Amino acid sequence: MIAVKPAQKLLAELDHRYVWHPFTQMREWLRRDPIIIVDGKGAVLRDAAGREYLDANSSIWTNLHGHAHPKINAALTRQLKKIAHSSALGLASEPASLLAEKLILSVNRPRAGSVPPRPRMARVFFSDNGSTAMEVALKLAYQFAIRSGLSRRPRFLSLDNAYHGDTVGAVSLGHIDLFHRSYSGLLFKSGKVMSPYCYRCPFNRAKPERSDARDSRKCSWECVGEVERKFAARKKKGEPFAAFVFEPLIQGAAGMIPQPSGWLARVAEIARGHGAQLIADEVMTAFGRATVTAPNLLACHQENVHPDFVALAKGLTGGWLPMAATLTKREVFSAFLGGYGEFKTFFHGHSFTGNQLGAAAALASLEILESPASLAARESLAKALREELSTLWTLHHVGDIRQVGLVAGVELVRNWKTREPFPLSEQAGIRVCAAMARRGVLTRPVGNVIVLMPPFCTTPAQAQKIVRVLREAISETL
Repeated sequence: MIAVKPAQKLLAELDHRYVWHPFTQMREWLRRDPIIIVDGKGAVLRDAAGREYLDANSSIWTNLHGHAHPKINAALTRQLKKIAHSSALGLASEPASLLAEKLILSVNRPRAGSVPPRPRMARVFFSDNGSTAMEVALKLAYQFAIRSGLSRRPRFLSLDNAYHGDTVGAVSLGHIDLFHRSYSGLLFKSGKVMSPYCYRCPFNRAKPERSDARDSRKCSWECVGEVERKFAARKKKGEPFAAFVFEPLIQGAAGMIPQPSGWLARVAEIARGHGAQLIADEVMTAFGRATVTAPNLLACHQENVHPDFVALAKGLTGGWLPMAATLTKREVFSAFLGGYGEFKTFFHGHSFTGNQLGAAAALASLEILESPASLAARESLAKALREELSTLWTLHHVGDIRQVGLVAGVELVRNWKTREPFPLSEQAGIRVCAAMARRGVLTRPVGNVIVLMPPFCTTPAQAQKIVRVLREAISETL
């Protein structure tokens, strides 16, 4: 009789033989059997061996409403009966047109309790992931700066530890040496200014406490002053920055670095004062992830900041399909209008731009997002996470706990009283996440920061389990 290998064993062998995983040291990967996900419902994932896990990072920050949501599945089924994809080059489609209108109306909606701002966004350029959405914003801002006379040689300013994607242009805006140094010969230069990392800010005079460093900080907004000095120095040279690029409210891949309240509004005003465009990377933060409460589709609206360009991806389709969008204002669009022979066309495109399936999923996701039930679930989950995370302050190796909406980061340190970090070579974050996986919770660290970003459908009881497992994993591992 011929022995038949279990499905998970066969799939593990195929993975090891043929697949190259992103941001992964493959030598270490090949030493262990991978977790092979085959099924999911709500906040729960199931592997090929039948084990269940809570998805504590929304499948790398993409899933909003939980897996196998019936409304999004139904929207995809309806669209599949029509057509899966047709080109946006020379053709239009029903779901992409409807989605573009929905996005523009949503982002131009005035914030509750504020004076309605003049609608700023007017056009949507569809692409397929966050990196390309940022690449589109970069190219549009570059061309617009030249055509509007803002700059002859446009330069961009972004934050220290910034990560805006993996295309060459997006990498050029990034400042994480671990990710970007090896590509330095391919990149153009961009300016860098300190990010408001209160926990490790050299200007923060507060001693370590058992609370979010933003709450106990003692400073005079020196980080804002650094932004002003950076813009002024560039202007003095006669070549002002053409655009300021930022993630609003919290920097993701930098290590879940949250911005103290008021920082974004202050630096946006400085950038505007120097004539710079604003490019908001909302790939992670949009769609209620960083703000929770409606109607703020965009995180930057939390501080009444209205950018010139917005990059959207990840949660755009609810986490179902790769799709992205870059939104911009009427003035930018107008700068690309002209006769055919003027060649003012925006020479950029993607084969799957405006994909009908992705657009159908996104429309369904936005409908769910705006429902009272979704809003209530998000508020309940944010509160549950905050309460549960506060119990981690008793752990010696927890240095900082920071939460923005439904994004949380727990920074691990060797000693909370000194803030001494673990060397990355010790893989503290990786080992803790591995211990969590053994207990049925999946997430991925950013260096020494454990990220918790569950789907919005995660119940308070599930949130409690996620944090309890994290506590156990830290105690066991460190």
